[in-house]
Amino acid sequence: MKKKINSVNVKKLKEEINNLEKMKFSEMEGENFFAKLWKWYKHKNHIKKLKKEEPKSFQEQAVSWAKTIIGAIIVVMILNGLLIASFVVPTGSMERTVMTGDFLFVNKFKYGPSTPQVVPFLNLPLPFYKFPACNDPEKGDVIVFIFPGNRDEVKAKEFQYYLKRCVATAGDTLQVINKKLYVNGKFQPLPKYGKYEQFTRESPYDKFRTFPVGAGYTANNYGPIRIPQKEDKIRVTPDNWRQWEFFIKREDHDISFNGQSVLIDGKPDNQYTVERNYCFGMGDNRDNSLDSRFFGFIPYENVVGTPMIVYLSLPDRDEIGRPYSLFERILHMRVNRIGKIIK
Repeated sequence: MKKKINSVNVKKLKEEINNLEKMKFSEMEGENFFAKLWKWYKHKNHIKKLKKEEPKSFQEQAVSWAKTIIGAIIVVMILNGLLIASFVVPTGSMERTVMTGDFLFVNKFKYGPSTPQVVPFLNLPLPFYKFPACNDPEKGDVIVFIFPGNRDEVKAKEFQYYLKRCVATAGDTLQVINKKLYVNGKFQPLPKYGKYEQFTRESPYDKFRTFPVGAGYTANNYGPIRIPQKEDKIRVTPDNWRQWEFFIKREDHDISFNGQSVLIDGKPDNQYTVERNYCFGMGDNRDNSLDSRFFGFIPYENVVGTPMIVYLSLPDRDEIGRPYSLFERILHMRVNRIGKIIK
């Protein structure tokens, strides 16, 4: 049982601490420098122990807890930005490579670490600086990236991370023919756990939902389209400027049509020079994926990491789609997925 300290003892304890803190290293007894150093170390430890015995007011305790919590958040933010982050798979667009409810460790060093991008637990975006990348995304990589926004948005309404497979990189030409993927004219087989239904009717409305606007592509028959590379020259005309409107605006430039000429940053022009490198992401679950076919290209700088391993897997609903409670999710934990390497 902790000994109760009365007000007299508290006063004496504070006086003792104050006196000890006034002592300097030069005042330590010892035959040589190392002996003095050892005494100094013990002296400091003794002060720490006395401070622990000193009773704290409610306000002091609250400040101490606040410092601890803020310190922990700062450490998490730094680790999140520089090395490893945690990511929860929100949808089934990458099934069966990863499953909805998989908790993943993400390697953020591979594509260039960054300062913290978001406040933990609150999901509030922060202005961030991304350090030079060790690697660029490559075809076949599973990537975590900052969602650039829907097709007709310059910027996403809320900060979100997406998970897809990079299927083409800057300078590649991509085409989907009857659900089969071709890059630079070569057929690309499905990833190990990739899937699509062989016979499904194509929605006639797909061509109004896909990127770019007015190209007439569908999810199952898409392209051919070149993935923009830095310094590429894109020809813009009165007939196609709408296709490139939001792409150009996402690069912080303005484009419009005055009835006669296309205007870029207020000046008549028929050519736009691309300022960044891009890649194209698709879900392994091809028939059920909101990906680059719908929202457009992914800037390399938006790619923040690649998932490494599943450390927890909690399904969010049952076989008929009924949402699970937290207790039910834990009860139905997919133990067999824990430790699975993501490729």
